[in-house]
Amino acid sequence: MEIDKNHLSKTDILTILRAADEIIAEGGRTLLAKILKGSREKKVLQLGLDTCPVYGSFKSEKLEGVKSKIDWMINNDFLAIQYDGKLPMIVYTERGWKIEADQRADEFLTEWNQWLAEERPLPDMSYLKDRNRKMIFLFLDKVRETGDKRYISYLEAWKKVDYKKVKVKLQETIQSLASNAAIDHQAIQIREESIKGALRGLPPRDLLLKCWECGERFTFTVGEQQFYKRMGFTDPKRCPKCRDKRRYGDFL
Repeated sequence: MEIDKNHLSKTDILTILRAADEIIAEGGRTLLAKILKGSREKKVLQLGLDTCPVYGSFKSEKLEGVKSKIDWMINNDFLAIQYDGKLPMIVYTERGWKIEADQRADEFLTEWNQWLAEERPLPDMSYLKDRNRKMIFLFLDKVRETGDKRYISYLEAWKKVDYKKVKVKLQETIQSLASNAAIDHQAIQIREESIKGALRGLPPRDLLLKCWECGERFTFTVGEQQFYKRMGFTDPKRCPKCRDKRRYGDFL
C-alpha cells in the first residue's frame, strides 16, 4: 500500500511521533505499528507499551496500512532507521524530534494542570530527571510563559532532585514567575510558526549530488532516497558508474 505524500494529517503525524517516543532506538517499525494498532501481543504488554497515550489509535486499520504510514513518516523525514547490529531501530530525525519535543512539553504541562486542578500532593519530581535537556528546557519555557505562580511549588520540589544546569534553569523560571516578568509573545509566535513549518515540511524530491571520486553530478532519486532511509543507509558518496567500478573492477 503506497501512502500519498498528502495522506497523513497533522493528527496522524503527531500520533506516530508520540508512539515512537516509547521505543526510540529500541524497537523497529513493526513494534511501532503494533503500538498504534493496539496489539495485545505478549511483548507489547511486557514492555508496558499498552500504557502509551496513543496506544490503539489506529486499531481499526490493518497492520500493513499502519506500517505504510510509518514508511511515509520515514520517507518524509520525520523518522529514520538506525541499525543496532543487524536490527533496524526507529529514531527521530532532527525535524521529527523538534515536533515531538514540543508535543511532550505540552503533555507535561497538561499533566501539571490536571494535578493542580485535582489538588494532588506534590509528586516525586524525579520522573523528569535524565530526560532530553532541550525538551526539558522547552517545557520550562512554556511553564514560564503561563505566568502562573501555582507552578512554583512544583519547580521548587524539582530543583531538589535534578542536576546543576537544570537547577539553574529551574531557578530562573521560579524567579520569572515570582516577579511577574513580561512574557515574550514574539518568541512564542516564532516557535509556533517553526513547529507549523516542520509539520508542513517539503515533499520528497530528486537530489543532485556530487561524486566524491570522479566529481561528476548524479541524480539521487526519491525512490532511491526512500530505499536508503528504510535500510538505514547514508546517502551515496559516489555516482552509480563509480560504485559499479569499485564493485566489479576489471569485469566492466
